[in-house]
Amino acid sequence: MLPAARECAKRCLRERGQTCPDLSLVGSHESHSSTWRLTSSQASEACSIVSAIRFEELQTIWKSPEVSEDSLAKQHGAEIHPGMNFMLARERIEKSKLFKIMRKFPKGALLHAHLSAMVDVRWLMEMVLEEIDGMHISADKPLSTLEARTTETLTFIYRSSSRNLSSESIWTDKYIPGSYIPLRDAADSFPDGGREGFVTFFVNLASISLEEAVKAHVGPCAVWQRFQACFEPLDSLMSYEPIRRRHLQQLFKDLMDDGVRYVDIRSTFMFKWQPTGSEEYLPPFEGYRESIRVLQEEIIEFQKTEEGTGFWGARMIWTVLRSLDNRAIIEGMKDCIDIKVDYPDMIAGFDFVGHEDAGRTLSDLTPLIFWFRKQCAAEQVNIPFFFHAGETLGTGDETDHNLFDAIALGTRRLGHAYSLYKHPLLMNMVKDKRVLVECCPISNEMLRYTTSMQNHPLPALLAQGVQVALCNDDPAILGRYRVGMSHDYYQAIQALDNLGLEGLGAMAENSVRWAAFEDLSPKDWLDDVNGGAYSKVGKRLRAKRMREWKNSWEKFCQWILIEYGTMDYGLGGEGEDAVGDEEIMAVLEAAGRSAGGADEEAQAGPSQAGPSGTRR
Repeated sequence: MLPAARECAKRCLRERGQTCPDLSLVGSHESHSSTWRLTSSQASEACSIVSAIRFEELQTIWKSPEVSEDSLAKQHGAEIHPGMNFMLARERIEKSKLFKIMRKFPKGALLHAHLSAMVDVRWLMEMVLEEIDGMHISADKPLSTLEARTTETLTFIYRSSSRNLSSESIWTDKYIPGSYIPLRDAADSFPDGGREGFVTFFVNLASISLEEAVKAHVGPCAVWQRFQACFEPLDSLMSYEPIRRRHLQQLFKDLMDDGVRYVDIRSTFMFKWQPTGSEEYLPPFEGYRESIRVLQEEIIEFQKTEEGTGFWGARMIWTVLRSLDNRAIIEGMKDCIDIKVDYPDMIAGFDFVGHEDAGRTLSDLTPLIFWFRKQCAAEQVNIPFFFHAGETLGTGDETDHNLFDAIALGTRRLGHAYSLYKHPLLMNMVKDKRVLVECCPISNEMLRYTTSMQNHPLPALLAQGVQVALCNDDPAILGRYRVGMSHDYYQAIQALDNLGLEGLGAMAENSVRWAAFEDLSPKDWLDDVNGGAYSKVGKRLRAKRMREWKNSWEKFCQWILIEYGTMDYGLGGEGEDAVGDEEIMAVLEAAGRSAGGADEEAQAGPSQAGPSGTRR
């Protein structure tokens, strides 16, 4: 270990029991004092150890002389540094101790993610080829050239008969456009590597590649065109019910493996739906309703499994493309309300999605939003807003103004809010109205809103006390290949010097505090968010989930002490700097008592808090 890292580790441990005075405290401490609850003696020890590990890897993985010889960096003319271009850094990240710790981190809830992009794309195609019989592929033109294979739209469909099958390969000029080829036959005959080459071809078709990710001169508009094209093959493939069911089971498993116990899923309801064993698509509304039924069934089935023990569930935020005309948006809103009536527990809210700079503004959509509210009242359903807003580089333009309109329209959370940091008065309003920002740092980088994590506005939001939860947005398409949030958590803690493990903990607790677990009126929502696990209304589901998360946090901190507490991160030495096994075991014993008494602490908490929930 480098001498500087050893001194840092010793200094961290001498100061254990104290919290970082910077970003680890803000965004939560001022409003509901969650940070002091996160920093038990055990948690303080764990935070100090992780700080030491981070500092060591900062020197050995990101700044050592050997790093400058990195072949990938040389190839792309990049300097290796923490928070650098994610696609260039991913392999290096995944080999680190800190990433292993992030994989174990109890992340609570994932609040911002889009269903079609929540899948390991390689796993998806390999699973379909191995397990799903009857799948076919078609295209509008022969895919005989590289250009055709990368530009033409592919359609995947289930067929049990030989009707309209082509006897010619889809990869030759003789292919009849629109005819069907058995998917396995097409994969096995792929001209560039057979089945394995076809899987790689599909992965490249449905995700942003390394080469595309490092084109610094490409702006957000061009990246968005490529990004939106990735959804087409994924939506087509997952329109067949058995594939969607397998996808959902794998999704829930991957989330649990990554420490995520609940997810608010966003989905745009413009897909086709093919029931099991049927060659025909259902009418759109019937297909949407069936997809929600399948989601509900698969959540229940997963929770019955050993892997699903402790999984809190999932709900759907219904989304409509903001670029559509009034008629299409009204139809989407009607479908949302009708399915909410049929499946009241599954629909959590409503949102507009798509490229914000190229789509309609919330100001333009306001008449439709008022109509939607009126219809919800008539049907006696509660569908709150969770608007995307401020996902832009603009300052003071119409897209930037979506932030103001989203707050005025009563959004409960803000998706991305990338430009929010430019508006101090609006940040104060966001804090006062208890609106959370769903921050998606890697997505913002990949879509060209920032060049690296070190340039991201997250620290500015935290420094002003804005409530934030980390999210992953579209992990499969945007280079992660995993569906969890560990990469986003890693990028944040490694790139930002004054965030710390306790800062991540505060944002993870925020995710549980602002999750849409159940329908609540605006007043009850605010009471629930303000009180959390420590309020007089703490008998609600949110209070229970927050206490469960707190126990997971304590167990996680205990795991860090067991796994890394006796390693040489400045823990050894002589005299006052020495930390021995007896001290570590004493901390672990105290931690066991602390975790066991979380519910009692929750009940005692309100009487010791000030009017706003801040610790006196």
